[in-house]
Amino acid sequence: MKIDLLIKNGLVFDGTGSEPYKADISISGDSIAFIGRRSKTGSKPEKVIDAHGLAVTPGFIDTHGHSEFTLLADPRAEGKVCQGITTEINGNCGLSAAPLYGEALNRRQEDLKEYTIRERWVTFKEYFKILEKKGLTINFATLVGHGNIRASVTGYEDRKLTRAELKKMCALTKKSIQEGSIGLSTGLIYPPGVYSDTEELIEMARCCKNLIYTSHMRSEGDELIESIKEIIKIGKEAEIKVHISHIKTSGEENWHKIDNVITLLQESNREGDYLTCDRYPYTASSTDLDTVLPTWTYAGGSEEELKRLKSSKFQKQIKKEIRDAHPSKDYWDKVFISSVPSEKNTWMEGKSLSDIAHMKGKEPVDVLCEILIQERLKVSAIFSFMHEENLKRFLSLPYCMVGSDSSAKSFSGTTRKGKPHPRGFGSFLRFLGTYVRDGKLMSMSEAIHKITMLPAKTFGIEKRGILKKGLFADIVIFDHEKIIDRATFHEPFLRPKGIYYVIVNGLPIMWEGELTGINAGKVLKNGG
Repeated sequence: MKIDLLIKNGLVFDGTGSEPYKADISISGDSIAFIGRRSKTGSKPEKVIDAHGLAVTPGFIDTHGHSEFTLLADPRAEGKVCQGITTEINGNCGLSAAPLYGEALNRRQEDLKEYTIRERWVTFKEYFKILEKKGLTINFATLVGHGNIRASVTGYEDRKLTRAELKKMCALTKKSIQEGSIGLSTGLIYPPGVYSDTEELIEMARCCKNLIYTSHMRSEGDELIESIKEIIKIGKEAEIKVHISHIKTSGEENWHKIDNVITLLQESNREGDYLTCDRYPYTASSTDLDTVLPTWTYAGGSEEELKRLKSSKFQKQIKKEIRDAHPSKDYWDKVFISSVPSEKNTWMEGKSLSDIAHMKGKEPVDVLCEILIQERLKVSAIFSFMHEENLKRFLSLPYCMVGSDSSAKSFSGTTRKGKPHPRGFGSFLRFLGTYVRDGKLMSMSEAIHKITMLPAKTFGIEKRGILKKGLFADIVIFDHEKIIDRATFHEPFLRPKGIYYVIVNGLPIMWEGELTGINAGKVLKNGG
């Protein structure tokens, strides 16, 4: 057998959670040909990596990506590659690349324009062809978004669906699965997912038999317990494994709920349900700024939302409800603008709404409405409402994985915009360096298992996540004493340290710490 690459003398963490061992790994084509203490006989490898003193692990799997559009704009995905991510699960929070019919397509036009994406598609089949033609640095798997399905069938109306509409949605979901998606995701704080009831979600989950249902739940704060109970109910009644996206206890008034949350999760798993979750290792979240608005403002789509914001009558009601929901002035100290489309407002990026309001001589809630109107809702924000000890407890759960909750961006080019959350550039090395090595939250073997084999098993990613003969050669080589994230909220576009080699499907996309520019990734249709 022709050996293309030999990795010798490395300390192998194979992904199973077992203790590491010293071994050589040889790669032929896109697969692992041998793993063990290699004899001197056999064909001479084309390339050799001496991994003495370094950790050799399966490629990391990002369980929570949002790269549907940024990968079309810039397939390099440097922020992900430099963390050791070789496979990304996309289509989270109810938003996926497809299907895009009717109002769902209209809603996405702004995203496509933002990244000057000229291609258009409707189905996953069409999207995957475009993605493969562009080329991929890392592997791409995707869920189908409930938001896409609902918007494609009924738009953004706030109402209960008819049986006929549910039937259409189920058919569209099954078609998306046939074309390659690996399960169903929901985003229950975003339109149109926010308008769905539990019965609708159970019906939709039943369309994904033997796959997975993931959810950005209805609440991660005040109604957190109720939201977890809902996802457990959906899993039981639809007989499907369920996964909670970016689990958290948001808001100081909700931090005490951590014990109840963990009890619910543990009881569910003891009863035989397959319940998992993911989390990024930061105490600040990031999403659209307009999620602060009352949910009734979203009905009918973006244009209707903007009309309400501009109407003096509706704006008065909006501001009242926001003030009632967030009476503390400290609230606005913890909401930061991360990106805006227009040049005139880029000075706001990285600043809190309190700071911006002070500079303008206005109230924060007035500035909130003003910015959303000026930027036509396209404002991203960072919300600092979480608790460090609760974060550690979530990360320690044996069924909790790591997800960056970010899109793939690069250090230059069209995706380098604003001040995005540093999780897109540091999540995995922050987890391994700060929390595992330095904080001793768990052993390195356990940690590697949580970002390799466990997500592969959970999301049905075939022949990846473990270092074993015959499986795909997705491999990361790093110095476990030096790995650390460097990205900050003020300077997010900073490369982490300590990773020297990243191999995807047998090809080096990072070599001796330098990005090679090789497009080695694949679209993993149905996880394979």
